[in-house]
Amino acid sequence: MAGAVTGRPPSRGVLLRAGFADVDTAGQRLAGLGERAGAVLGILGRTADPDVALAGLVRLAEQVDAEGVAGGAEALLGAVADDEGTAMRLLSVLGASTALGDHLAKHPGHWRELTDPTLGSTRPAAWAIREGLLRAVGADPAAADPVADVSTPDLDRAALDGLRVEYRRWLLRLAARDLAHHLGVDDVAAELSDLASGTLEAALAVARGRVGEQAATVRLAVVALGKCGGHELNYVSDVDVVFVHEPARDAAGEPVVGADAALRTASRLASQLMQVCSDHTGEGTIWPVDANLRPEGRRGTLSRTLASHEAYYDRWASTWEFQALLKARPVAGDAALGAAYLEMAQGFVWRAAERENFVTDVQAMRRRVLDHIPAREAERQLKLGSGGLRDVEFAVQLLQLVHGRSDEHVRMPTTLSALAALTSRGYVGLEDGTALHEAYAFLRTLEHRMQLWQMRRIHVVPDDEADVRRLGRSMHHLREPVAGLEKEWRHHRREVRRLHEKLFYRPLLEAVARIPGEASRLSPEAAERRLAALGYLDPAAALRHLEALTAGVSRTAAIQRALLPALLDWFADAPDPDAGLLGFRRISESLGTTPWYLRTLRDEGEVAHRLARLLATSRYATDLLQREPEGVRILAQDLAPLSAETLTTEMLASAGRHDDLAGAVRAIRGVRRRELFRISAGELLEVNDVDTVGAALSRLTDATLEATLQSVVARLVAQRRLDGAPTRMAVVAMGRYGGFELSYGSDADVMFVHDPVPGREDEAGGFAKAVVSELRTQLGVAGPDPALEVDADLRPEGRQGALVRTLDSYAAYYSRWSHVWEFQALLRADAVVGDEDLRRRFHELVDPLRFPAEGIDDDAVAEVRRIKARVDTERLPRGADPATHLKLGRGGLADIEWTVQLLQMRHAGQVPALRTPRTIEALAAAEEADLLAAEDAETLAQAWRLVSRMRNAVTLVRGKPGDQLPRDPRERAAVASVLGYGPGEADALVNDHLRTTRHARAVVDRVFWE
Repeated sequence: MAGAVTGRPPSRGVLLRAGFADVDTAGQRLAGLGERAGAVLGILGRTADPDVALAGLVRLAEQVDAEGVAGGAEALLGAVADDEGTAMRLLSVLGASTALGDHLAKHPGHWRELTDPTLGSTRPAAWAIREGLLRAVGADPAAADPVADVSTPDLDRAALDGLRVEYRRWLLRLAARDLAHHLGVDDVAAELSDLASGTLEAALAVARGRVGEQAATVRLAVVALGKCGGHELNYVSDVDVVFVHEPARDAAGEPVVGADAALRTASRLASQLMQVCSDHTGEGTIWPVDANLRPEGRRGTLSRTLASHEAYYDRWASTWEFQALLKARPVAGDAALGAAYLEMAQGFVWRAAERENFVTDVQAMRRRVLDHIPAREAERQLKLGSGGLRDVEFAVQLLQLVHGRSDEHVRMPTTLSALAALTSRGYVGLEDGTALHEAYAFLRTLEHRMQLWQMRRIHVVPDDEADVRRLGRSMHHLREPVAGLEKEWRHHRREVRRLHEKLFYRPLLEAVARIPGEASRLSPEAAERRLAALGYLDPAAALRHLEALTAGVSRTAAIQRALLPALLDWFADAPDPDAGLLGFRRISESLGTTPWYLRTLRDEGEVAHRLARLLATSRYATDLLQREPEGVRILAQDLAPLSAETLTTEMLASAGRHDDLAGAVRAIRGVRRRELFRISAGELLEVNDVDTVGAALSRLTDATLEATLQSVVARLVAQRRLDGAPTRMAVVAMGRYGGFELSYGSDADVMFVHDPVPGREDEAGGFAKAVVSELRTQLGVAGPDPALEVDADLRPEGRQGALVRTLDSYAAYYSRWSHVWEFQALLRADAVVGDEDLRRRFHELVDPLRFPAEGIDDDAVAEVRRIKARVDTERLPRGADPATHLKLGRGGLADIEWTVQLLQMRHAGQVPALRTPRTIEALAAAEEADLLAAEDAETLAQAWRLVSRMRNAVTLVRGKPGDQLPRDPRERAAVASVLGYGPGEADALVNDHLRTTRHARAVVDRVFWE
């Protein structure tokens, strides 16, 4: 090395710690630097490949001397040793890119480009890059349509070589800034895109020179798509373009050539431009220009007029072509024509989401890309693989195309800028947006480092250890480059996979995409008309709700604006849109600032859809939500009811956090309220059938009574300072509760039984009575949670009888005083709460009474029928229609249940399967025992289920119990909707009910009344 002072090489340990692999060779080369070695060594240790960087420096110094560059190697090595900025820039490039090292060796004078102290802080202007590239091909940058003089082969060759050298000069400067000064990946990509734009402009100047005078007869614009159009180009990439042309016009405004001639000239210009960029010369090549995204792809003409482009996009374009147009940007040629093309294209882009199956088409396209990745590359494909760059880009573009129709703030073509806008506007959560930004920036940076090495277009992360080591060091993992890079890459790939699935397949996207563009904007002028057309009875009030929800610039308002177009349509699909919107406003006002609420609705489209359905259908569910808005969380969960054991455990744990009894029972009732919402939501959303609902409501009542009973007993024992409870207690479910057939408006019919602890009989009765009284009071008191009315009127002697009896007292009463109706009531007795042994003994007591071995006699049968006749004539409410009353009407619940109970009282002693408190199970047992024809059993079961469903639906819709179909048309339509009938089919429900109950009544007449 000329001028070098030989010194002593650093130790092997020092070189290994600095990252050198070939320490012997490195030591010799450093020794050749003499005193400068120490200054250089520290910087070499921070490069991607210290061995390659040092070798490149030695080679460059030799070339500087060989080429006679001013100052020679002494100037180069002196600058590297004395100026840390120059050293860092030069050595970083040499260690990360053999391709740029080769360029420096071929053009050694370019090392001085990296001595510029402003290089790390100043980004070159796009116009400066364009001027430098135009001058390199001999064109005048100030000309309206620059033309390169390529009139001779030498001039043509000089233009192509000059373009390549100038291109790499700018690339060298950029790579040095990127590697040494840690530029943001978006800044690097933008500068690469500016460099590509200037290169296309210079290539067009050469093309004009080659075409000659004919070039002036057309206006040609070059429009970039893809990464160049999005201002996010890679170091090495195809540059996707489309060409648009128009004939030039004379002073009178007439075309100077015909359409065919203009097309030929434009195609020649486009073809020559592409050739200029892709041809190999003594200075290499630049990159291919890809025009295959043009209309009709490779089969289409290379250039089209603006009108021809528009006609194609209007009639023939596929969804993916509009997605490509999202990144369209005029980059070279006629600026006015390029701007006109962009304006035309934008109109198509922001209507694309309204195309049929748009969202599913885009999703299918992404899946096709994944399917075509070779299996051997799948896990290391940085661009196309799962968790790669395409996942981020497709998700962002899909969100843009859907929401950009109504929100111009998210229409930028650059991925990171668009992601930032989508996040700030509320379409993507803050945490998700940040994670996606970090992952995309990492993946793009890794892609850049891979491509810089040899300036090759690669997207598969190498698995060779030396290559991975170099990449890891270039990504600042100096201590453990291989393990560190692999760990960071796995983390970001995992995040991208998760967020891509979350955003790209978000159900809300399809709903928003289906809304007409005008409606998605929610413009005040057209909003009332739109709301009225959707079925809102009070569009003015609805508009006030919308304004309250979307006013302001807060993030909450932004997310509401994104949600409401879809919600309004979902409300409109339900029976009461006005109630839906009002309920949403009230819940949003309660929860709007709660971080999870709007995020859940935005990210979990199914939750938003479910919420809209409930709010616009059910006052019962809406009321439960308004009492506890956090119940919205349940809509993201499995709506299958929880078991009584699970609920009891949770209720007792909640109660145990309160010292006072009132607080403990409030906590129990709070759990009950939440589960009432889960059960009602499950029925409204057709997850749970009527049998499941009845059982779930009964289990919930079991848990509520069990937890309350234990809480009351524990606190009374503590208050009275007793040594344990003086009696064991149990609660016997009766009526529909005992039959596991509760509806939403049912009371809990029960009887209470206790069994004194031996030796404590004197205090047992008073204690049991106090427990029962406190339990009923606490569960029935008015409050924010629905009360549970505990009705003990079916106890012996009715309201005049004792609230709670011992087992012996029940036995004495039933043996002496009971009537047939009390034995009938015991058919549904089920001791479900309290002391397990006491419950078992209660069943042993009443089973012989309710299931007599020989059945009831004829007198008892007559008495049952007499009581039923009185119920039919005396219990039907005044003014009620006996044909449609759900409980007491002809063929209604009472008819069916009394029929089943009479069969049980007559035959359960002989048929064990009839010994069940459940109506449907008893019907099946009667059919199996040939006590009921199969057709009759099916008729009664079908009627019982339909009427039970209708009864539940009435409560869900009106928010209060009812046994008559509502007269209000909207409420009746809502009941029909809950039962699965479509719009306008409320009359069909009534007809089905009348027909079904008429058939059931015929069976009752034959079986019950004989």
